[in-house]
Amino acid sequence: MDFKVTIVVTLKPSVLDPQGTTVTEALHHMGYNNVSDVRMGKFMEVSVQASSEKAAEQQAHEICKKLLVNPVIETYRLTIKPAQEAAV
Repeated sequence: MDFKVTIVVTLKPSVLDPQGTTVTEALHHMGYNNVSDVRMGKFMEVSVQASSEKAAEQQAHEICKKLLVNPVIETYRLTIKPAQEAAV
């Protein structure tokens, strides 16, 4: 089966986010003073062929841990849908 895995990687809350701070300040200069905190991250979509959703999830976690995420400073979350559902 084909699955679409959506992965969102963000900095851990304890890690400073200079890019997010810069965007927050820019928004304040633009008049959006109600914005109090911006955290930047990465968004990825990965297509995976696997025998089941559980197998696809396991492989996605391995990919994150081995390549996509620096566990010292980042955390991630993922969602998995059958490819035909994700296309709707």
